[in-house]
Amino acid sequence: MSDGKQVCSFVAGGQLFGVEVEKVQEIIRCYQVSSVPLAPPSVAGLINLRGEIVVALDLARRLELEATSPRTKSPFHVVLRTADGPASLLVDEIHGVVDTTSLAFEPPPETVRGNPRRFIRGAFQLADRLLLALDIEEVARASDIKAWIGEQPK
Repeated sequence: MSDGKQVCSFVAGGQLFGVEVEKVQEIIRCYQVSSVPLAPPSVAGLINLRGEIVVALDLARRLELEATSPRTKSPFHVVLRTADGPASLLVDEIHGVVDTTSLAFEPPPETVRGNPRRFIRGAFQLADRLLLALDIEEVARASDIKAWIGEQPK
């Protein structure tokens, strides 16, 4: 992610994340997720998006974040365009579009450690909080999900 982009921002696990607006296909709410037995914990299930079956990933679980509180309402689906087709991220709330033109893109903070660090491309310091930029290709294409759906990681 480079400077000067518009970023769709959303909250998952109490943290603010963002992806480039042009990689967002759509945002939907109250969409039925069909659970899949023996799926990895970060795979919430599958959704039928106008005839196309899409993997729905629970972003907080994917990033190994502690849940701030149990979900009391339906999550939002941020449907993303990835190299392998659409993928849905389940998030708690939509924060809005952030123009990063005047913001410096910084490396991932040192506080992001372990396995989840590979999903964070960097960060933008907003007036009131930090926006972590996601690498959506890595989130959607990581080896544990590819193994689950029977594909080899690239």
